[in-house]
Amino acid sequence: MPAPTCSSCHAARAALRRPRSGQALCGSCFCAAFEAEVLHTVIAGRLLPSGAVVAVGASGGKDSTVLAHVLRELAPRLGITLHLVAVDEGIGGYRDAALEAVSSQAARWELPLTIVAYADLFGGWTMDAVARSTAGSGRSRSCCTFCGVLRRRALEEGARLVGATHIVTGHNADDMAETVLMNFLRGDAGRLARGGVLGSAGEGCALPRCRPLQFASQKEVVLYAHFRRLRYFSEECVYAPEAFRGHARDLLKRLEAARPSAVLDLVHSAERLALAPAARPPPPGTCTRCGALASHALCQACALLDGLNRGLPRLAIGKGRRMLQAEPPLPGNPSQATSDPAAPQESCSCEQSRDGATLCREGGDRAGATCDLQSDVSPSE
Repeated sequence: MPAPTCSSCHAARAALRRPRSGQALCGSCFCAAFEAEVLHTVIAGRLLPSGAVVAVGASGGKDSTVLAHVLRELAPRLGITLHLVAVDEGIGGYRDAALEAVSSQAARWELPLTIVAYADLFGGWTMDAVARSTAGSGRSRSCCTFCGVLRRRALEEGARLVGATHIVTGHNADDMAETVLMNFLRGDAGRLARGGVLGSAGEGCALPRCRPLQFASQKEVVLYAHFRRLRYFSEECVYAPEAFRGHARDLLKRLEAARPSAVLDLVHSAERLALAPAARPPPPGTCTRCGALASHALCQACALLDGLNRGLPRLAIGKGRRMLQAEPPLPGNPSQATSDPAAPQESCSCEQSRDGATLCREGGDRAGATCDLQSDVSPSE
């Protein structure tokens, strides 16, 4: 059966049917429609003002490759300047090849590229070193927790280094839907309520961030890369199989098979969520160590690094993090626990939860102690 005629140009043969609308389009018309939709997202959301210097988070993968290419096409109309910023997490046998792909893209598109490394920013820590540190504590599955927090900080530092005024990342609709599912499964109301917006306005000293591909499905991102003949790095990170996100991704695929609109339904539902005033978290303050935005005395990055440097990586995740909060609580946030840095910190010796059935709460039998098991159940990847 011959392919139908493109419903847009009515000249060429259609090369695909759009997963969302079923519209039959040729490759050229699909790419033009994709770029127009990204342009609409940026303009309607007022994400990137004219004159902005935009740091594009470049990993070499399909999403950041498509994002950089589309913004390069739209830059004259938007009046923005682009600068690629890549992060070297220090993952042997993986990141080097991805950085080669980014360097090739930057040269081909004549875009400036800056690479920042975990080892330089975080006192010599790389993801391989973090993995070795956490492996013996039963926290190998939390590598993505560490990497996500540190990568966000590294991208911020790289953007400031190049004089950027805004940061863009390549998160697509599937990524956002997975995040919504993860937050539902964890009961994380705070993240659910703020997870649907297109970006952050840049509270405090943080740069504004946005996700221009938030309403583009992963299938269409791949199709755009195919029709534009974009080369990208497609290997999965060696630590990704341990991540909780993989379970959310599998669930999302099953939901999408039963209801094709499930991905965008989840993304839009997050946009409409709101917390009751009594449930809203207090306004963020600043980290007492680095000055970054923080809801506790230490920001997430400093808390994770503190746990690693103390040889207690598991205590930097979830409720175990309170042991690392030696500073007094921030003004206006009386709920934050205060600990005495001179007092010895112990782990709970509770045995009741060894089967995973119950938790002893707050360290149980020792005053001021934190249950080892309590810190195992709420990783924040």
